[in-house]
Amino acid sequence: MYHNPVLLKECIEGLEIKENGIYVDATFGGGGHTEEIAKKLNNGKLIAFDQDKDAINNKQESKNLKIIHANFRYMRKILNEQGVTKVDGILADLGVSSHQIDTPERGFSIRFNAALDMRMNKSSVTTAAEIVNTYPVARLQKMFSAYGEVTNAATLAHTIGDVRQHKKINTTSDLIIAIEGCVPRNGANKYLAQVFQALRIEVNQEIDSLKDLLRESKEVLNEGGRLVVISYHSLEDRLVKNYMRYGNFEGIPDKDVYGRDMCPFRPLTKKPVEPTEQEIEQNSRARSAKLRIAERIAIAS
Repeated sequence: MYHNPVLLKECIEGLEIKENGIYVDATFGGGGHTEEIAKKLNNGKLIAFDQDKDAINNKQESKNLKIIHANFRYMRKILNEQGVTKVDGILADLGVSSHQIDTPERGFSIRFNAALDMRMNKSSVTTAAEIVNTYPVARLQKMFSAYGEVTNAATLAHTIGDVRQHKKINTTSDLIIAIEGCVPRNGANKYLAQVFQALRIEVNQEIDSLKDLLRESKEVLNEGGRLVVISYHSLEDRLVKNYMRYGNFEGIPDKDVYGRDMCPFRPLTKKPVEPTEQEIEQNSRARSAKLRIAERIAIAS
């Protein structure tokens, strides 16, 4: 496995796996969650997605397991191609795998000097370098503010705009050096992590992909089916919470003409499930994880 699967026991319990059911692991990653789900299937089926070919190369399929190289945002279309219209559970462990972070040439980490890449799907066109060198300053500011929650996003964006007029920003070190005047003395690593997070989200269209996955989960889950999602930052968690609670991303209760709730999900976690201190000690990647679980329900007609 590339990494220890986060909140493994809680995810498996949340899925409430039936041995003859059909399940989706939307984020194969290191395969830890996938492996555990597959163990519990008899005549059931598990379809795992990953857009990173490195993650699924040399992974063995089995009678119960089909691995698909694709972004989970296309889940419904690909399931239809596999002859599957409804499933009993969907698991998504969002974020970057330890393998991606620890592979220097992928450009995800502030720890290594490498090409400023950050593509989860290496066949995608847009890299982080292209974004920092070509986006208008106003668009950079919006990205750093929305996706990284960077407090001085305007200053950061203008700084990048000034630097790139004289020198292209091609590597992770180029970027770190270019913005060193924006980085606070206290909490430098956290600040840089926020900057890199914003770029990674933009490169991989992570927010739009998550919204597509959540919308499609409503269409493909059987009544009683479970949606299990681990998020790693507040932007993702807010979308997941709102969709599970209200059936939309705005967090606005949706009622029919009779005042009845129109949300297709029943949240099973009032507050997100977080890892124990023991799990965090064993796997630092789990530190910011938040798990939410919901059940697909019928809407009154």
